Amino acid sequence: MGKIKKIYDSVHRFIHIDEIESYLINTAPFQRLHYIHQLGVTYFVYPGGTHRRFEHSLGVMELATGIYDEITSGELPKKLTDRMPRFGTHEYRYWRRVLRLAALCHDLGHLPFSHVAEQRLLGKGGHEIWTQKIMESKFLEPVWERFLAECIQDGISRDVRLDVMKVALGEKKFEGEFNPWERVVAEIVTGDFFGADRIDYLLRDSQCTGLAYGLFDYHQLIEMLKIIVTPEGDLAIGVEENGLESCEALLLARYYMHKRLYQYSSVKSYAFHLARFMETIYYDIAGDLDRYISMTDNEVLAELNSASRDENHPGHFDAKCLYIRNYRFRAIPLISPPEESDMVSIKEEIGIPDDQIFWEISKKGKKRLGMNFPVLKQDGTVDSGDNLSEISVPPKEKSWVYIAPQYENELRKKLNHVDVLG
Repeated sequence: MGKIKKIYDSVHRFIHIDEIESYLINTAPFQRLHYIHQLGVTYFVYPGGTHRRFEHSLGVMELATGIYDEITSGELPKKLTDRMPRFGTHEYRYWRRVLRLAALCHDLGHLPFSHVAEQRLLGKGGHEIWTQKIMESKFLEPVWERFLAECIQDGISRDVRLDVMKVALGEKKFEGEFNPWERVVAEIVTGDFFGADRIDYLLRDSQCTGLAYGLFDYHQLIEMLKIIVTPEGDLAIGVEENGLESCEALLLARYYMHKRLYQYSSVKSYAFHLARFMETIYYDIAGDLDRYISMTDNEVLAELNSASRDENHPGHFDAKCLYIRNYRFRAIPLISPPEESDMVSIKEEIGIPDDQIFWEISKKGKKRLGMNFPVLKQDGTVDSGDNLSEISVPPKEKSWVYIAPQYENELRKKLNHVDVLG
């Protein structure tokens, strides 16, 4: 395996990496993550939120490894061991390595400022499309060659790049067939509830911003995780029954972090202006991987500074709003999304010009979020977490209206009248 190096991380302390992982970390696509803010423009509101995708990706690798080691060790029932690699074998170690490399790669395709302009510039496919392009590109080819050479020495002949891509992107984003074991390994990174990606960003974002809502006992949570054979015969990651409280803590952490950070009105306001600004400078990025790799927050900030002083720049207004707080549009959450026609009527009734109001009407997320994962009960039966817990939270998706400050009070009165304010 070669020489092991250590990187000190503020959340997980020492993170150990081997030669192949170090080689991946030193590639241009991964080094680019040093220059992409994890929380986008959130540091305009929470000054401590200046951490980057680089350290988050290392943290996801560390957490994913801990989860893998926990759920694959100890005494496992035969109905499970027949469907997964045997502990300590070359195949077992292979998938552990695939998992670690996938965790490092999972965020390679992010735009500058992460999610801020993703919907406007990348559409439904999101950053995962670019993550796959990068993983298939010349930039990472030497990494896969080194990994394959190591595998051949261990008597393993697989498409290593394909396996890492599947785990990095997950079943929802990668077009291809997953067997039950591959589905479990991918869930360790990308899973909606227990994914290492989600756990790390909650912990890291909470620590860096100073918001304690995202802190929970993740060590206890990981200790309780199991691979469970569901009543339908599938493999899935779940928990022992006495680990339900840890899951409830994670769900509540997720809810409050969305409420106070990710979906906070001031953060949404700044993100609105930055997303529109980025759309003016990155309108033609389709397909150009070399250009995409060169795009970082630094270039956006330099352009933003220039545009704020140049009235002829197409992004001048949004740049000015980011630099001068009083111009910034106010973001107002809508708890009961109105119809598009209702917003048009309100705009016309108040007499708000077209360029002074914008809205995003979400049709998603009407169902409350609970704990829809398998739980291994003390009597050996399997049940759903939703049946065993009274905790559920509102969905994270919201509708928003962005309004020029001079129209804010009048708009709020109208929205209160139709009872849609959050």
